[in-house]
Amino acid sequence: MDNVGLILALAGAVSAALFAGIGSAYGVGLAGRAGAGAITENPDLFSKVLILQLLPGTQGIYGLLVAFVTLSQIGLLGGGAAEITAGTGLMYFLSCVPIAVVGMISAIYQGKTSVAAIGVVTKKPDQFGKAMLFPAMVETYAILALLISILAVFSL
Repeated sequence: MDNVGLILALAGAVSAALFAGIGSAYGVGLAGRAGAGAITENPDLFSKVLILQLLPGTQGIYGLLVAFVTLSQIGLLGGGAAEITAGTGLMYFLSCVPIAVVGMISAIYQGKTSVAAIGVVTKKPDQFGKAMLFPAMVETYAILALLISILAVFSL
């Protein structure tokens, strides 16, 4: 099998988009359910609740970015796949693991934290800024994973 390296690199790109996307879909879904309940009580909260719902969606974007960068680096977006050794393919795969794993887990927890923040905003709309800090703190770890994945992919 002379395509093992390419297959491993492609598996890394797919994993980055897939797992970060799954986490984002779950987190956005959790927050969306809470948001729907909040605006039934006070429709004026829609914009604040929407921002809180969208926060867990960023990890899916980060995973997609790493996937695009990886696909570009291995030549699949440019029209011709590069010849990649199994070792290099494994390195591409491992470079994508941080955003795949941390992206998925942080999006789920950010969704749960967004649900709590929506609860705060529902009871005290003037506390939106403070409430938003809680899910935003979870974002920090997704950004760190994104940086590691991007730096690792570009270093190959």
